Amino acid sequence: MSRFWSAVTHGLTPYVPGEQPKIDNLVKLNTNEHPYGPSPRVIEAIQAAASDALRLYPDPNADRLKLALAARHGVRPDQVFVGNGSDEVLAHAFLGLLKHELPLWMPDISYSFYPVYCGLYEIAHRIIPLTEDFTLRVEDYLPQGERRAGAIIFPNPNAPTGRLLPLEAVERIVAGNPEAVVLVDEAYVDFGGDSAIPLVDRYPNLLVVHTFSKSRSLAGLRVGFAIGHADLIAGLERVKNSFNSYPLDRLAIAGAVASVEDEAYFQQSCRKVIASREALSTQMTELGFDVLPSAANFIFARHPSRDGAELAAALRQRAIIVRHFKAARIDQFLRITVGTDEQCAALVTALRKILHA
Repeated sequence: MSRFWSAVTHGLTPYVPGEQPKIDNLVKLNTNEHPYGPSPRVIEAIQAAASDALRLYPDPNADRLKLALAARHGVRPDQVFVGNGSDEVLAHAFLGLLKHELPLWMPDISYSFYPVYCGLYEIAHRIIPLTEDFTLRVEDYLPQGERRAGAIIFPNPNAPTGRLLPLEAVERIVAGNPEAVVLVDEAYVDFGGDSAIPLVDRYPNLLVVHTFSKSRSLAGLRVGFAIGHADLIAGLERVKNSFNSYPLDRLAIAGAVASVEDEAYFQQSCRKVIASREALSTQMTELGFDVLPSAANFIFARHPSRDGAELAAALRQRAIIVRHFKAARIDQFLRITVGTDEQCAALVTALRKILHA
């Protein structure tokens, strides 16, 4: 049936999501899902929303959620945009805010959906290599002579490396590009970084994107949001209302609001993941792995004398799934989600056996 595809469809290289295998007694450490469930208030709110009201359309503006997010982050509701997961929010941003005559700048190693969106929306882009130790160098993202960016995007902490760019460095990039939108994708920032959201009132070119899938343990609900200047948000709303005017359903709105309102549970669950990450990093280092500093809910590690793909395959034989990328520069690394302490212990035990075999 490909003869009916458009030219754009023929040219796409789609994003490949993390595997969701159906294996009994699986230790699943490949898609950065939270090891602990969402707040009990979320479940209660979703159950209460599962009523006869489902015959009615949801609020197209998800005002309850926007109000909750605005209150938590100290901004106005008209500075908040919500969508079906941060991927949809990013998609609208690529089309509505990042597509210009000058190229979009992004790191060579980052979220692999970015070049997919560039292909989908035919966006000219420039790939900027990370340094040898996989850090993002601020100077590479500042205008130099005639070289300027049409827009800039990068994750912070980065994915899949987990490395964090300090907030003052983020601000230098934003302040140094006043004529370009700078989108900071903070999917993992709650696990150890300082959000750039407090900067949005000072910089009208800054858009910060978050997801409920990681730190709020709601990957199955599909909720994401962006915070920025009201003019940026208005642009996203124009794209959204030209694509899907009812993006969030009643259950998603109810669950997301309940999650935002349970701050104590949110903070506690993040602290548990951070503690497990630090312990896992130490144990992996003791096994001889090179582990990059991580501010996310995963670690990025390689062994100097063992092939990354072979290690991933050997773990899979033991019903432990991690993420291995074949991309240049990182094909020897494993991205390992921080699971429960029991899952992390199972991983370390398996790696010890594999390395000593």
